[in-house]
Amino acid sequence: MFTGIVEETGEIVARERTDDGLRLRIGADAVATGLEHGQSISVSGVCLTVERFETGAWFEVFLATETVERTYLGTLEEGEIVNLERAMPADGRFDGHVVQGHVDAVATVTEIESVEEDWFFEFELPEGYAKYVVEKGSITLDGISLTVADLDEAAGRVTVAIIPTTYDLTTLSEKSVGDRVHLEVDVLAKYVERLLEARFE
Repeated sequence: MFTGIVEETGEIVARERTDDGLRLRIGADAVATGLEHGQSISVSGVCLTVERFETGAWFEVFLATETVERTYLGTLEEGEIVNLERAMPADGRFDGHVVQGHVDAVATVTEIESVEEDWFFEFELPEGYAKYVVEKGSITLDGISLTVADLDEAAGRVTVAIIPTTYDLTTLSEKSVGDRVHLEVDVLAKYVERLLEARFE
């Protein structure tokens, strides 16, 4: 489980296609320190397993074919930047919200506006996902825990307000209109939906 509080950004330093998927080597400092084989790590919101690493320098993860097809990680080239977060320890502080690292879909940046020191990002959600989003509720975009500032459910668009720290320390500063982001809606909303469906079946 993750919190959606990005620890640092990492750089894709190598990629290798295989018959079964894709292997990525990601350069990192803090996140690559104290790792263990088999440890879970969020790469721009995608929960992946550490296969190899060099402390304080890099780690490698493998993306199965399904992960490559469901996310945009398979399109990343060497030199591109990703958000990184290690799994939350059982005795750690819970600063964001419940993030599983299970990407639901890919959303698209439709508008970016700078307002004084803050930024407003608007995203177009894939069909069927706006119902899981509520104004002032939580949403995860590229592994970042964010609060919904505005929701246009009819249009399937959501707006989030980004403070300077989040803008500077994550990949959002690299995004442009038309770029894609990984979407994970609040898992609590999906559980509520499932319980209601079961109740009225």
